[in-house]
Amino acid sequence: MATLLLQTDWIKNWEKSGKHEFVQLCKDLAEKPNHGCEVRDMQTALYELCWQVVQGNLKLDLAASVLGDMMDLREDMASILADVFSILDIETNALEEKHRRENYTQLVGACLMFVPEVILKERLDPDTLESLGLIKQAHQFNQKIVKIKTKLFYKQQKFNLLREENEGYAKLISELGQDLSGNITSHLVLESIKSLIGCFNLDPNRVLDIILEVYEGRSDQDHFFLSLIKSYMCEPLTLCHMLGFKFKFYQEPNEETPRSLYHIAAALLHHQLVELEDIYVHLLPQDVSIVEEHKKEISEAKQIARKLVMVVVPSEKSEDKDKEKEEEKNDKPPDNQKLGLLEALLRIGDWHHAQSIMDQMPSFYASSHKAIALALCQLVHLTVDPLYRRAGVPKGAKGRVLRPLRSRRTPRPAESFEDLRQDTFSMLCYLGPHLSHDPILFAKVVRLGKAFMKEYQAESRAEFKDKMETLLSCFLSIADQVLLPSLSLLECNACLSEELWGLFKLFPYHHRYRLYGQWKNETYSSHPLLVKVKAQTIDRAKYIMKRLTKENVKPSGRQIGKLSHSNPTILFDYILSQIQWYDNLIGPVVDSLKYLTSLNYDLLAYCIIEALANPEKEKMKHDDTTISSWLQSLASLCGAVFRKYPIELAGLLQYVTNQLKAGKSFDLLILKEVVQKMAGIEITDEMTSEQLEAMTGGEQLKAEGGYFGQIRNTKKSSQRLKDALLDHELALPLCLLMAQQRNGVVFLEGGEKHLKLVGKLYDQCHDTLVQFGGFLASNLSTEDYIKRVPSIDILCNQFHTPHDAAFFLSRPMYAHQILSRYDELKKAEKGSRQQPKVHKYVAACEQVMGPVHEAVVSLHPPRVWDDLRPQFYATFWSLTMYDLAAPHTAYEREVNKLKVQIKAIEDNPEIPVNKKKKEKERCTALQDKLLEEERKQLEHVQRVLHRLKLEKDNWLLAKSTKNETITKFLQLCLFPRCIFSAIDAVYCARFVELVHQQKTPNFCTLLCYDRVFSAIIYTVASCTENESRRYGRFLCCMLETVTRWHSDRSIYEKECANYPGFLTIFRATGFDGGNKADQLDYENFRHVVHKWHYMLTKASVHCLETGEYTHIRNVLIVLTKILPCYPKVLNLGQALECRVHKICLEEKEKRPDLYALAMGYSGQLKGRKAHMVPENEFHHKEQPVRSTALASQQNGPPASKAPASKTEDPGAEDGDRGKDKTAGTTKPVNKASSATAKVTTSNGNSAPNRSEFTSSKEDKEKSGKEKKKEKTPGSTPETKGDRRDKREERGAGGKEERGAGGKEERAVREGKERTPKAERDKLKEEKSSAKEEAKESKSKEKERGATGGAKLPPPRPESEPERDNKRRKLDSHSSPSHSSSVKHAVVPCLPLVRSSPQQHPGYNCVSRSKSRERELDKKDGDGVATRAKDKKDEKERKERKRDHIISDPEVTLETKRRKDENGTNSCKNSKSTSPSSDAPLSAEKEKTKRSKSSSKEKNDSVKPERTSSGGKKESRHDKEKSEKKEKRDSSSSGKEEKKQYP
Repeated sequence: MATLLLQTDWIKNWEKSGKHEFVQLCKDLAEKPNHGCEVRDMQTALYELCWQVVQGNLKLDLAASVLGDMMDLREDMASILADVFSILDIETNALEEKHRRENYTQLVGACLMFVPEVILKERLDPDTLESLGLIKQAHQFNQKIVKIKTKLFYKQQKFNLLREENEGYAKLISELGQDLSGNITSHLVLESIKSLIGCFNLDPNRVLDIILEVYEGRSDQDHFFLSLIKSYMCEPLTLCHMLGFKFKFYQEPNEETPRSLYHIAAALLHHQLVELEDIYVHLLPQDVSIVEEHKKEISEAKQIARKLVMVVVPSEKSEDKDKEKEEEKNDKPPDNQKLGLLEALLRIGDWHHAQSIMDQMPSFYASSHKAIALALCQLVHLTVDPLYRRAGVPKGAKGRVLRPLRSRRTPRPAESFEDLRQDTFSMLCYLGPHLSHDPILFAKVVRLGKAFMKEYQAESRAEFKDKMETLLSCFLSIADQVLLPSLSLLECNACLSEELWGLFKLFPYHHRYRLYGQWKNETYSSHPLLVKVKAQTIDRAKYIMKRLTKENVKPSGRQIGKLSHSNPTILFDYILSQIQWYDNLIGPVVDSLKYLTSLNYDLLAYCIIEALANPEKEKMKHDDTTISSWLQSLASLCGAVFRKYPIELAGLLQYVTNQLKAGKSFDLLILKEVVQKMAGIEITDEMTSEQLEAMTGGEQLKAEGGYFGQIRNTKKSSQRLKDALLDHELALPLCLLMAQQRNGVVFLEGGEKHLKLVGKLYDQCHDTLVQFGGFLASNLSTEDYIKRVPSIDILCNQFHTPHDAAFFLSRPMYAHQILSRYDELKKAEKGSRQQPKVHKYVAACEQVMGPVHEAVVSLHPPRVWDDLRPQFYATFWSLTMYDLAAPHTAYEREVNKLKVQIKAIEDNPEIPVNKKKKEKERCTALQDKLLEEERKQLEHVQRVLHRLKLEKDNWLLAKSTKNETITKFLQLCLFPRCIFSAIDAVYCARFVELVHQQKTPNFCTLLCYDRVFSAIIYTVASCTENESRRYGRFLCCMLETVTRWHSDRSIYEKECANYPGFLTIFRATGFDGGNKADQLDYENFRHVVHKWHYMLTKASVHCLETGEYTHIRNVLIVLTKILPCYPKVLNLGQALECRVHKICLEEKEKRPDLYALAMGYSGQLKGRKAHMVPENEFHHKEQPVRSTALASQQNGPPASKAPASKTEDPGAEDGDRGKDKTAGTTKPVNKASSATAKVTTSNGNSAPNRSEFTSSKEDKEKSGKEKKKEKTPGSTPETKGDRRDKREERGAGGKEERGAGGKEERAVREGKERTPKAERDKLKEEKSSAKEEAKESKSKEKERGATGGAKLPPPRPESEPERDNKRRKLDSHSSPSHSSSVKHAVVPCLPLVRSSPQQHPGYNCVSRSKSRERELDKKDGDGVATRAKDKKDEKERKERKRDHIISDPEVTLETKRRKDENGTNSCKNSKSTSPSSDAPLSAEKEKTKRSKSSSKEKNDSVKPERTSSGGKKESRHDKEKSEKKEKRDSSSSGKEEKKQYP
């Protein structure tokens, strides 16, 4: 600083320029504004100048003259120079150089002329003063200073005790206590006080204390005393110590601090006369003690809650009461002075200081004291009053007038919602649950929230949206931290609960549920008082629930309602826990909830959802096969509660949707119950036939007769459900998620779960989808439905919805669109006749369904449409039973019920007249509605049938084979829909009948029925439990139709005789060789029906013998469903009864549910036994015999000529093997051979004999040509399989010539390669037993042959050349239009048909021709060489099997059937006609089973089943086996074409 102010060159050139520069510098510093810095600069400049003199750089006289000149620059220049001398005095006194000290002394002496001595005496050291001559002696001067200080500071001259100067203090008190109402001011009183102090020598601090004492007594005179104290007081700390002394006086036990002291302390704080930090340390208790006290309160509250939950012995109760009394006798602790000061601050409106004190304490500790809570509530009242009067006061209400606080430092009143953010929200948050002390303020805050929400919802400006969002979050926080906890502490105030719901219903449900979750799970642990309230609520809830019954629902309901007003979450949580354990409480609980408020209903919905989503609960029982009972109980409660009470459904529906998104379908049980109860739509597969019939009618008929219970009063509840779905856009997402989840259940939820549980989940998902879709279809308007459901191609391709579900959702839309379009066309041309109306309906259908026909093309590969037309596909999936027939019987039945009801009402004298009149009017109106609905349905059915009649000619393509058409129809239409619902099962059966009745071209009815009845094993095995019921209902309806045709020839002639569905086209060989149409006659149809019954028995026995849970359960369900129509034949019924009885014995201890099913079916089957007929009554087994040869062709060889065992005749073995290879095949082969055989036998002529030059090589060439003509999807793997079959057959043929014994050894050896050791041991035992049985059967057959042969000579067997000749002739006219399934379905059961060996496995034919044997011998080497390669091909074929299922499902079924038959052949032990004898077997495994099957067939042949015209008795199986043997030998290339995968 010196270098800047006093330059070195100035000193050197002092006289020339330095002096002038220094003076100018000082003048500049003196002229600067007075900010304090110029004094320091001036002092620095003078110091530098003086220091230069002390060092000797500047002469003393020059410096003294300059300093003297500068005295005029400032008034205080002498004082500034004295300060500089004081600093230099200290510095020079410490220096060792004496000359510098002398220079300093001389400088000061030279300046005595213009620096006063008084100033120097104040600031210089006494020794310096002595050296200057200002004082005589320094020692005497120091003594004098000590005496003066003692006199000033340590000698009492004023009195601080009243008794020391009573007169002066008495005058002071009277001066302060005078009447202040006049013109007395604090200034006048202060002057009087000063006079008294001076006159009587009063202690000023004692005077201040007396002023505070008087102020404490006259606390209403705040303005006067505060201004007086402010004028009197000089040190705030003195006042603070005086207040602290007063507070300390009251800190003794049993002392109570007066409120007036709190008031004056608060007032002084408010007017900033003292600081809070200074006064806070004088108050008790300490903050640490407050925290400990709070923790102690929480622990005590938890202990009380624990006692309420625990079971306490009466003796312990008395001990607890004694302890409580002892605690009450203890001395009350001293006052909490901090809380007293806090209350006083709140009373005067000093929120700033009050907030600071509350921040030092635990949360809600201060507001838990009622006085503080009320004071804070009053402050909030004053703050919100202007805004409340503007926006919150309800219409008609006036409100209480509040006097505002006079202080200017109180929180500013809120004029807008934005102002609430300043202080109001924070005050409410500090108040917390203790807003319950002021219900009026509670209502005000809620009403302000409602007013804000209205503004928030109406606000659309973007610039204000952020502010509004901030305010919304503030109100949500207030609801969470203040309103809901306060409601818990209120005493059952239903009005405030409804008021709060008025605010909460304006929030979205996810905001509400989050608030409820916080309230239920976190709020009750935040405060000891809430902990106690929770425990008391649980205790009271237990008391009520223990006494709740059906009889006391009303009083218990009132108690529940009263308890729920304050603490609904705790109450509902306990009630739900009880319901999960005891489901019989559901009814009484639902009835007792009628006294709840709207807020409580919404909370109940949340509590239910939280209970459903509880992660600690397992949704499966411990056996992992059934859904837990607690989940079922909650689902039932949901349905009942949501139907009866107006509870918002959005949260529950969204929960189910979210669960589906997560791949969980357990909670669909809730949706199912809700829809069932609220909309009255039941989904059950246990419908009676009357209910099922009613479900095919209109909505009114469904409601009256389609459900188990009367569905009434569901209009409001179904409307609420519909509104919830539409408002939150959940209708379509739920449908799509259910449809996707249904197909994903096995993969997403299967895992380690039991197959039974997976099936139940699948059924639940499917049933809920059907139920929910039905609700949408019946409740949504046309516009809503069409707007939400996309087109069929979008549903399937974009949303990946399964086709059956997609059409199920789209079907109502098509019906709505057609009807609306039809109405438009009718309005366009009014007055037209009925016929044009039909045409308009057809036109409307074409307009609506045209785009659908185009859309469905993308659903399947192009090859599908080679067999089916999209129009037929769309027609099948778009129609329902409502479109096909009107249930007149059901309508009539319901109308009659209503008539009976009307009559009962009229005859009942107890019913009042008014009520009787209303009931009659209701029944009459309902009757009229039913009749009108029936009329409309009849008209609709007529229109639909007319439309179908016009469309039928374009349904199926003529170029496609009937087999492929039926395959695609079954695969894509019939099977998927028949298991969709019970109504769809009936629809599928009726649709097939309708297509037949419409005489649809290229539709083979007989083939369709045959395919349905002949291949049920795999369909049944792959069904769930409910699907089995639907499939059984479908089979029952199909059997009803077949049984009706079978029962009467006239019905058959009327409904089937001239219909194309029973038409067979074949090439005739015995006459003109032209095309001829052959209708299946009645008797042959009866044989076909018997064959179907036989196939059903075979499939049922097979499923029952597998031991698999699903197989047995499903087939028992199906058999129970088809019991009215099956079994009709006595021996088939006995076979079933025997096997079911075995199931009952086996499963009684293992699987009780299977045992119950089996016992139920067994009992019903025995009851139906009286309606069964013998086989010869079911179909005529006796046929007209034209000649001995015809009889032999018809009945097979005589029993006396039957082979003893298979090992004796290789030809018979070969025939059996051919029969097994072709028994269940579905690949299209030559049908002309079977058809020609039929014509030949019918006319009594046989085919002309041919020479033996026909070789098998030619046969193979012709069969190869036929293969080229076939158009079967997936032909590539079939061809490869056929080639492998050929190689195996060639090898097998060569082996047959080497003897039966060697062939059996090889068969066993090859079988060991593919079968486990246990099975090989079993086969060895069966082989030995088969030989013994064969010997016995041979002797018995010889005895029978002796009796039967006398009457009818045995026929001449047809030679191999004759069969070859016939085969070549038939093969020249082969046609691919029929498949082997046609041949297997129809021809084998015709009694007049000369059939293939497939039908007569017991036929003893001659050995092959020598040329055939030579060729087989030649190929034997190739067959052995390729066996290893075949094993490798078999593995590859299994890998391709999945892809092959789609293109040729029948092949896949055949492969599965072989696997099942190879794995489980237990059905051979059955006493009935063994169904397993016709089961397909692979070539290797067939060899291992020959001996067993041969011996079984001979055992069966011992029992006479039919008597021919000659009186010869013959086994039915011998007849079938002989027919199949002969057919095998007469087929064109035998095994090459008929084999499927080995």
